[in-house]
Amino acid sequence: MSDPRSPSAPASGVPHSPAEDAYALFVGAIQLSLGLVLLKSAGLVTGGVAGISLVLNYLTGLPVGLFYAAFTIPMLAVTLRTMSWLFIVKTLIVTFSLFAMTQVAAHTIAIDSISKPVAALVGGSVIGMGALALARHGAGTGGSGAIVLWLYRTRDWNAGRTQMLIDGCVLLFSLVTLDLGLVLWSLLGVTATAGILYVWHRPGRYTGY
Repeated sequence: MSDPRSPSAPASGVPHSPAEDAYALFVGAIQLSLGLVLLKSAGLVTGGVAGISLVLNYLTGLPVGLFYAAFTIPMLAVTLRTMSWLFIVKTLIVTFSLFAMTQVAAHTIAIDSISKPVAALVGGSVIGMGALALARHGAGTGGSGAIVLWLYRTRDWNAGRTQMLIDGCVLLFSLVTLDLGLVLWSLLGVTATAGILYVWHRPGRYTGY
């Protein structure tokens, strides 16, 4: 569910203001939370830390946001030497915002019925747009994206392939609680997320760190 790049300014060189960054983090966290709500309503998962959190939620009943924070914080700690403190702080803000928003959503949003293809396509696309908003304002969607960038910078691992490997492992892990059909629908959602980032998050439009 996460993009390893973390741009902070448009290619034109005009930086975002603190107010613009704060608004983008808020909107991005809303989109991530909504996407997770849609996927969870259909019993699906996604990639990255969010996907692991959904699987563990299905297994234990504990909040998705709790697992999300529990995995993201130590992953960010691993990347302290390669990522800027501003990126770390922004990603932590997103992490705790997502925890709060998913808790609120559990008590304020009730979806009685949603088809799996709709949940996969819409949920995955909404998560992709949230990840795009965050990436363009120097924040990540979770620990897995930071780990991907850390591996790229320290081991020269291809970021795209590494993210695909992580997402594939998450989908395989989801087989402990989901049947194959649900995993395949979840794969559609992961593809929808990746498609958003592939089309709109390109070098030259926004510069990376």
